[in-house]
Amino acid sequence: EVRIGNTLPLRKIPLGQEIHNIELKIGHGGQLVRSAGCAAQLAAKEGNYATVKMPSGEMRKIHIECMATIGLVGNAEHQNISLGKAGRARWLKRRPHNRGVTKNPVDHPMGGGEGKSSGGRHPCSPTGKPAKGLKTRSNKRTDRFIVRRRSSKKRS
Repeated sequence: EVRIGNTLPLRKIPLGQEIHNIELKIGHGGQLVRSAGCAAQLAAKEGNYATVKMPSGEMRKIHIECMATIGLVGNAEHQNISLGKAGRARWLKRRPHNRGVTKNPVDHPMGGGEGKSSGGRHPCSPTGKPAKGLKTRSNKRTDRFIVRRRSSKKRS
């Protein structure tokens, strides 16, 4: 029955319906669209695959027998919560976040310099691996399931 909160295979869900908690492989459990307030939209069905519009804007083919839950994920206001103080973050097991540029050269590739000098190289992890903007997706096997890539934000 098509009702909010029910989980059905994609073939039984009507087109245009908002869905979440979508399986990628049959019987493997929901993997996509699980974050607070998110929803994907069922755009089309052809043959053994359904086309789903993801929250990122990406259009992706998913097997029609994969399960999905109807409706949006709850708790949409989650991102608006203000923790208020550092102590509350610590209660949640979140540790302070230090920038590499404030450290010494022995501790980070971007450390050192006189005064508040900037790093002088591309952002990197403490081990020297590039940290921002480097593409990490190399899975060519599943590229055929992506109909349209996400609309990337312009980098300044």
